[in-house]
Amino acid sequence: QVQLVESGGGLVQPGGSLRLSCAASKSILSIVAMGWYRQAPGKQRELVATITSSGSTNYADSVKSRFTISRDNAKNTMYLQMNSLKPEDTAVYYCKGTTTNWPTVYDYWGQGTQVTVAS
Repeated sequence: QVQLVESGGGLVQPGGSLRLSCAASKSILSIVAMGWYRQAPGKQRELVATITSSGSTNYADSVKSRFTISRDNAKNTMYLQMNSLKPEDTAVYYCKGTTTNWPTVYDYWGQGTQVTVAS
């Protein structure tokens, strides 16, 4: 079992920045992949960015060059640095962690943090 807790959301003006954090209840070295997802009102949850235990990253086209995902293994925390925010980035942001105990894959989700981009 892994508990994930997001923080860092809030209200920001267009063009502004926010950094989201996702703190894990255990060492993230055991989490093979972590990621950020978001869900806007009336829309399906979508992938924002992912990072593997080896540090490989992947981004949705809509956030490339604006968002940066990272992880600090010593702090058991994953981050999402969001720059040049746009109103369309408004959503609840969730972090996800994936562990494996072959052949079973386990996905864990945080409770979400609201990001609102508005003037």
